[in-house]
Amino acid sequence: MQHGESLCLHPAGGVVTGGRPCRAVLPGAFNPLHEGHLRLAEVAASIVGAPVDFELSVLNVDKPPLGAEEILRRAGQFANRAYLWITRAPTFVDKAELFPETTFVIGADTAERLVSARYYQGEAQRLAEAFLRIRALGCRFLVAGRENAAGLFVGVENLGLPDAVRDLFTGIPKSALHVPLSSSVLRRQSGRA
Repeated sequence: MQHGESLCLHPAGGVVTGGRPCRAVLPGAFNPLHEGHLRLAEVAASIVGAPVDFELSVLNVDKPPLGAEEILRRAGQFANRAYLWITRAPTFVDKAELFPETTFVIGADTAERLVSARYYQGEAQRLAEAFLRIRALGCRFLVAGRENAAGLFVGVENLGLPDAVRDLFTGIPKSALHVPLSSSVLRRQSGRA
């Protein structure tokens, strides 16, 4: 798979051929896939009015690339559950290129990182250019809030999003989705930190 390529796995097994249009995508590492991810997809689908597909990128801005065995392990979690896109799209500009006119379903922590200059080599101009491209491709973000380390709920309204991009982010109401569980907590509980 080259940069920018993707494949879609059918929940019943096999690769979807001929492309699969999708209006909403929930990207993540899914290490492991848990009830919070599935509930988030369900709530997002009701808000967007379309099914939510999942996306696993083998490349990540913050982590080493995934090996074949790890990709198969993580992809196996989606069997009989959901469509899974496997991509080489580490950034949201890359994801927007693959999935134009799509709503990306993300957590508040991801939204916060997405507007941080450090993800653009510390350059505000690169951040602005990235969001210009995301906007031009017709993509948006649906953001699930999350409790922070102090136990306080952090939603899209608490993120201090730049005015120039605020309209691209919509929050999921806390009342619609409150799952205080994360993959990192599950890994710690299972000893797989």
